[in-house]
Amino acid sequence: MEQRRKFIQKMGLLAGAFSANSLFNQVHAASWDAAAQKIQFLSPLEAATDEDYWSVIQQSYTVNSNLINLNNGGVSPSPRVVQEAVERLNKFSNEGPSYYMWRIIDQGREPLRQKLALLAGCSPEEIAVNRNATEALNTVIFGLDMKAGDEVIGTKQDYPNMINAWKQRVEREGIVYTQLNFKFPIENDEEIVTAFEKAITPKTKFIYLTHIINWIGQILPVKKLAQMAHRRGLEVIVDGAHSFGLLDYKIPDLECDYFGTSLHKFLSAPIGSGMLWIQKEKIEKIWPLVCNDRPRGTDIRKFETLGTRSFPIEQGIGEAVNFQNAIGSKRKEERIRYLKNYWALKVRDIPNVTIHTSFKPEYACAICGVSIDGMTPGELDNALFNTYKIHTVGIVWENVSCVRITPHVYTKLQDLDKLVLAIEEIASKKK
Repeated sequence: MEQRRKFIQKMGLLAGAFSANSLFNQVHAASWDAAAQKIQFLSPLEAATDEDYWSVIQQSYTVNSNLINLNNGGVSPSPRVVQEAVERLNKFSNEGPSYYMWRIIDQGREPLRQKLALLAGCSPEEIAVNRNATEALNTVIFGLDMKAGDEVIGTKQDYPNMINAWKQRVEREGIVYTQLNFKFPIENDEEIVTAFEKAITPKTKFIYLTHIINWIGQILPVKKLAQMAHRRGLEVIVDGAHSFGLLDYKIPDLECDYFGTSLHKFLSAPIGSGMLWIQKEKIEKIWPLVCNDRPRGTDIRKFETLGTRSFPIEQGIGEAVNFQNAIGSKRKEERIRYLKNYWALKVRDIPNVTIHTSFKPEYACAICGVSIDGMTPGELDNALFNTYKIHTVGIVWENVSCVRITPHVYTKLQDLDKLVLAIEEIASKKK
């Protein structure tokens, strides 16, 4: 009986993220409900400035108070409940890995798939769980049937891992890879759509789009681009690494054919978690990146034959989705956009300072680029960290040269005030 009781308790640990007994509910339900009641009549835009509410969210993270982390565009920290879920499941796994991982914890993948599908607004049969956007998108890029001369159109501002994947297909198979070069920010949808449309040739088969350009935060009009591409008989692949968990949308809203994302960015899932979405009727067209016994099958799970991987990290995603749902996607989007504008509006008129990102909500949200005349991005990045302990990242990529600043829901206004002061002081020395 004692062994049975312990076994049931362990099973409860697994099912927790998908039940009323989730770790999130155990830790946060009461305080979060109380905070949400106070803003229930506020619109997401109005709620974005309610510091009492967001202070409750901020307390859910374990970030180092001695470091102001404004590089959440690279990878975001997980809230405490997500960390604890992974730690508990990791200890559970190590009681007998081949049994508890493969026979017990792995049974949680289907509930997780359903939970992600609800968040993404799609069928669970279109969702594969993997480790990051690179893996998800490389699965599509290398899985598409293409022959020498077939063309794909992307941009020079896409993420390097995906650019290199296309270039590898160029070298191995002779496909044609055309890269458009945009000077962002651009606040005109038609300018972007027209540029892609003009690049299409009779041999073009695919258009590759980055939903949010990771260097400076430009939001592309993906739906309009997809509609244009489909009118021309093309398929569309979307890199949603920086948009999923940040912007309030459902994947089918984009009208794309293939979509990959990292969940360890704005969703704040465990580090090393990602997701692939493919329209159900197109799954059989894509070869798995890693071998499968039915590579031409129609089951989305053929993309999950990754061998041994971290089951605790995978299952920790469930608590991150709980965290996201408790805030609300639109409320979260408006808060992070507010934080971005909070600091950027304060520095844009400082002499020698340039903002490289739009202030219009349809063209930017969290990520914002800033530069100071007479300083390289590396120099500004070092000055912010060495003097003010503000962690950012210097960007030098194609025609982009700036420091990328990316707040998250745990970012406090006092930290952004320190960033503003730092930029003022650094820029004043360049007069």
